Amino acid sequence: MKKFIVAGVQIAPVLNDVQATIDKCLTWLERAVKETGAELVVFPETITTGFTPGVSVEELYEKVDQIPGELTQAVQNAAKGLRVHVIWPTYSRGAEKGEVFNSAVLIDDQGKIVGVYHKTHPFPSERLGGGGWTTPGTEIEAYKTRLGKIGMMICYEGDFPEISRILAIQGAEIIVRPSALLRSFDIWDVTNRARAYDNHVYIVGVNIVGPDLGGNYYFGHSMIVDPIAQRLAQARGTEEIIFAELDPDPIKYVSWGTKSPMIFDHLEDRNVALYGDLLKEAKSPFEPFKRIPYK
Repeated sequence: MKKFIVAGVQIAPVLNDVQATIDKCLTWLERAVKETGAELVVFPETITTGFTPGVSVEELYEKVDQIPGELTQAVQNAAKGLRVHVIWPTYSRGAEKGEVFNSAVLIDDQGKIVGVYHKTHPFPSERLGGGGWTTPGTEIEAYKTRLGKIGMMICYEGDFPEISRILAIQGAEIIVRPSALLRSFDIWDVTNRARAYDNHVYIVGVNIVGPDLGGNYYFGHSMIVDPIAQRLAQARGTEEIIFAELDPDPIKYVSWGTKSPMIFDHLEDRNVALYGDLLKEAKSPFEPFKRIPYK
C-alpha cells in the first residue's frame, strides 16, 4: 500500500428522506476531502436510511435501489470530481422482489464501483429469517486499489474474528467497518483493536450517530486503529470527521513509542492443522436472554 490519509465521516441520516441524506453526505464528503486531504473516505453503516428502517421489507425494497443505481450515482460522480475513494454503505435491492441486502460499496477515485459487499453476518434482529429485513450475503473479497488492498466488513461482523482473518489472508491491508453499533464503547473499542492486531491490518471503524426509526440512538466514537492496536484517531459522540495518515510499513516495532523490534507475524505463525473444528456449527455453553431463530 501507499502512504495516504483516510477519513471517517460520522454523521446521522435525515430520517425518512433518502435524497436529503445523500445530499447531506455529499456536503460532508467534500468537506472531508478539503479539510483533511483524504484519499479514502468512509461513511457509517446504512447511512442512506439509518439502521432500523421502520418499514416492512417490501417498503424498504421500494425505498432503496440496486447497485449501481440512484443511491450510488451521485456519490460516484462526487468521488470522480474530488478524486477520492469512498466507502458508501446502504441498504440495496437484490435480484428478487423484496430481497434487501445491507451493503457497502467501494468506489474509486474515477467514480467506478470496484466492489460491493453484502453483509454476510447480519445482527440477529436484522436477519430476515429472524423476523428482520436483511438477506445475508454469501461472498467476501479484498479489493485491489491504487491506495492498497481494501476489505469491508459491517458492524456486528467485527465480533467474528473469521471475517477479518479471511480478508487478511486475501491480502487486505485496510479493513473498513461501517457500523450502527449500539453496544458499549468498550466492546466497540476492543473488537476494533483486536481485529487490527489479530491480523496486522488497519481498521477504520465508522459508527453512526443520532436516532433511527426504531427509537435507537447511536453513540458514534468512530476510530482508526493501526496494526499494533494503537488508536490513531478517535471521534466523540457527535457529527464530526476523523482522519489519520496510514504508514505503509507499520509493524517493524512491537508497540508505539519504542524501537523494540517485532519478530512475529500472526498470519504466518498460525498452526493451520488445528483449525478443522472451526467449520463446525456450535452454540455458546451459556444461554443468552433470547435466541432469535435462523429459520
